[in-house]
Amino acid sequence: MKTKNSEFVSLDQFIESNYGNSDNNLRDQFESGYQHFKLGFLLHEARKNQGLTQEELALKVGTTKSYISKIENDVKEVRLSTLKKIVEVGLGGQLHISIDF
Repeated sequence: MKTKNSEFVSLDQFIESNYGNSDNNLRDQFESGYQHFKLGFLLHEARKNQGLTQEELALKVGTTKSYISKIENDVKEVRLSTLKKIVEVGLGGQLHISIDF
């Protein structure tokens, strides 16, 4: 995105100008939505890198293709226990979670 004087703005500047600072409720909603989107994207990329279809991944973890699709497309929130199973059993990876303040 360009400003009027043709200088580019950073992603952080764009987000702050459109959603406010980090103490803003609108910004909190944006950040939460972004995290769900990011999770779905990461799962999608990991599945593709493993050469698995949604159906194959679903069979490995005991769920449905539809459920995997909904998680990847940010339509459905996933339980932590299910996410752990998808990552570890279905994709052969490790799930790491952190808390930042």
